[in-house]
Amino acid sequence: MMRHGGYRRGALGCGMLGLRHGAYCVGCCWALMALLLVGGVMNVLWIVLLALLAFLERVTSMGRLIARMAGIVLIAGGAWLLSMGMS
Repeated sequence: MMRHGGYRRGALGCGMLGLRHGAYCVGCCWALMALLLVGGVMNVLWIVLLALLAFLERVTSMGRLIARMAGIVLIAGGAWLLSMGMS
């Protein structure tokens, strides 16, 4: 955000930077936010599991592999749930 001309001096500049950063964050992570909302309302265990997954993605050297494997598992699980609902 700082490199792309978002920084401005003063309270108004800080507020605008916060709005731009918030919009970027929502645009980038809306699906995760939706999962956290639904999971958090339903079960704290899902929040812990999602946080652990995100932590492992970020701090391990195999982060890309973990992210891809999680994506494959989630897509397969969603397809399975859809197929079970169709029959």
